[in-house]
Amino acid sequence: MQVYIEDLGKHDGQEVTIKGWLYNIRSSGKIRFLLVRDGTGIVQAVIAKNECGDEIFEITENIAQETSLVVTGSVKPEKRAPGGYELAVKDIHIIQKAEGYPITPKEHSIEYLLPLRHLWLRSKNQHAIMRLRHEMIKAFRDFLDEQGFINADCPIITPSACEGTSTLFEVAYYDQKAYLSQSGQLYNEALAAALGKVYCFGPTFRAEKSKTRKHLTEFWMLEPEVAYLELDGIMDLAENMIVFMVDRILKTRQAELNTLERDISKLKKICKPFPRITYKEAVMIVREKDPGFTDGEDFGAPHETILGEHFDKPLFVHHYPAHVKAFYMKQDPSDPNLSLSVDMIGPEGYGELIGGGQREDDHDRLQKHIREHNLPEASFQWYLDLRKYGTFPHGGFGLGLERTIAWICGIKHVRETIPFPRMLDKIYP
Repeated sequence: MQVYIEDLGKHDGQEVTIKGWLYNIRSSGKIRFLLVRDGTGIVQAVIAKNECGDEIFEITENIAQETSLVVTGSVKPEKRAPGGYELAVKDIHIIQKAEGYPITPKEHSIEYLLPLRHLWLRSKNQHAIMRLRHEMIKAFRDFLDEQGFINADCPIITPSACEGTSTLFEVAYYDQKAYLSQSGQLYNEALAAALGKVYCFGPTFRAEKSKTRKHLTEFWMLEPEVAYLELDGIMDLAENMIVFMVDRILKTRQAELNTLERDISKLKKICKPFPRITYKEAVMIVREKDPGFTDGEDFGAPHETILGEHFDKPLFVHHYPAHVKAFYMKQDPSDPNLSLSVDMIGPEGYGELIGGGQREDDHDRLQKHIREHNLPEASFQWYLDLRKYGTFPHGGFGLGLERTIAWICGIKHVRETIPFPRMLDKIYP
């Protein structure tokens, strides 16, 4: 009976078959200990010569790391073994002997590992990160689905910019120019007018010539948008979603967090309410460590780090200067120099995790902003139509998945949070 390693606890005392790969092997006289992985976990398979015979014992004489194999044996409790169970081997069949596997158990540099990403994913830490990524995506979807949101995905090929023309990837689209999507937000606004509460989740692209630990040129973004939702409600939604996700991770992925040696005590502090401060208040905090920061500028990565390290929870910064935000952001009616915008800054120096706010719902003001940003008005005619035919207050946000994963995992660089990272100088494999 084939079973998966993560389910071994359901088969205590039974004879089962595991199909997988050799993670490591060690010998002690007439006993060999094989660490076998199958994608769901790792189990110690014990081969005792006096129990399985010379033929089975000899099969494992020269097998190397990542050899594919099928192992049959009895499940036995063993507190010292990975997962709390081990396999007393009765039979083993080699599918293919791997030779010269390039990622050995010793330490390797990032420069060495990145071109081998297709193999590096098999290692224990990368395996844990990918499983955490999966659980986080599921938690976000479950939260929004349970709140009555409709998942309505948006185009990846678009005719115009959303976040700024300087970071667009241009593609040839038959006889005209098109671009890889920077965000699904504009289309989400149309969907919110049709469906009320919507979200899209998919890849987005930014042609930023940046080599920082927080940037990828291709990353995934979760973007909820809600009709009649205003700034305070936007912060409430983001706060509730993050708390839900962290609670799920702490309940279901302790093993993966332990593998990564994540300080779980810091995640246990993530509960409501999150601090909420204005841009002006944030400037005062930043100036304590960077007196030269100019009021009215947008915060860069160093400033976000200062803010994030000032609190032990995610922080909302709202009412940014209007001129540092995108053309679609609604101005504060009481002070048009400010926008009804908000960013969520992650703790522990992880920077901006969420950016959002209310959208401009007045046709003439939106048209004026499009012109002021020198954007092609014809490309946004459909977007302006939303303000002509039943305009309404609305808002939402975009969550950068990879930065959020880096924070939850406690890892320094986003390149390990996505299966195959795309960066300024990295497109292979």
